[in-house]
Amino acid sequence: MSAWLLPDHIADVLPSEARNIEELRRSLLDTARSFGYELVMPPLLEHLESLLTGAGEALDLQTFKLVDQISGRMMGLRADTTQQVARIDAHLLNRRGVTRLCYCGPVLHTWPDRPHATREPLQFGAEIYGHTGPEADLEALDLSRACLNVAGVRNITVDLADVRILRALLEGVTVDQDTLRSVFAALAAKDSSELASVTREFPAHAREGLLALVQLYGDISVLDEASSCLRYVPGISALLAGLRWLADRIDGCDVRFDLSDLRGYAYYSGARFGIYADSASDALVRGGRYDQVGAVFGRDRPAAGFSLDVKQLAMVTPVRPLKPAIRAPWGDAADLRRVISDLRAQGETVVCVMPGHESEVQEFQCDRELIMVQNQWSVRSIV
Repeated sequence: MSAWLLPDHIADVLPSEARNIEELRRSLLDTARSFGYELVMPPLLEHLESLLTGAGEALDLQTFKLVDQISGRMMGLRADTTQQVARIDAHLLNRRGVTRLCYCGPVLHTWPDRPHATREPLQFGAEIYGHTGPEADLEALDLSRACLNVAGVRNITVDLADVRILRALLEGVTVDQDTLRSVFAALAAKDSSELASVTREFPAHAREGLLALVQLYGDISVLDEASSCLRYVPGISALLAGLRWLADRIDGCDVRFDLSDLRGYAYYSGARFGIYADSASDALVRGGRYDQVGAVFGRDRPAAGFSLDVKQLAMVTPVRPLKPAIRAPWGDAADLRRVISDLRAQGETVVCVMPGHESEVQEFQCDRELIMVQNQWSVRSIV
């Protein structure tokens, strides 16, 4: 095998794409900062038990594992950053009240999480800790939408659900894990016949409620329908009211509901959302409430947030125009070097042409050039 071949679903990022991804990353971090979120940079690898405890257990098969040559302990390359940020909030910051944190860095997956996806996403995310109310859920939604807006993504759809509805339906139902996995698979596929077969031994109220969930997707009228057919479910009125409260505060885009959506079921603790765009085949953003994320670190704080893959986002956003550049001759004369240095200090991109390469074309399409006019260096437009 050739030494230059990369593993499956791993790729180099070449200049034009890398520039677009980096500029997008900067704009996302600036947007998070404008909401008051502080940047943290967790390490790429940690002791395995730290990465895979609590909510992180679901990432076991997605996590690359290796042995630390110093300690001999098992370590993991992070497959998601949320668990690490929860550890930072719980043990390193240990603040009282509300804490807002954001991050952006690579994660590694043993398998791509969707068709044609990379195994090395560039994960951006934001977390708000310390507030139990729906205001935190709404802020996570608002920030995620602001991020998509600054990226140039238009015509989005917000998909809402709440994992507590399914948990309320399964309350008191004793089943083995294989049966539960079959229930989840049937709900995800919206396969009513398979669901009816799997739940045939369930209590009548649970079975009927689960079968109803398969049909509960669509616009806001779904909430009225759910209020009727799930009226016997404890606490259902408050859960549906919470979803309606969020939906009423989302403007400028379509809002949909899918009450049988189980993605992140073991992870989320309340309302969850996905944001879709016409230009993408899968959700660009996933987020919601995950109050138990910090429990394994000894600090069970309320938490809400979201994450996205900057590489995936860059594929569906408009290509950002190149910043205009200045072409300059190469030279070691003090006055020329001083002029070039001053231009760069002013924020200009100055590309020096190496001797003998004057006709070569590269990414920085220069619209001006630095030339000598009457014994002075001057910048003029390239005709």
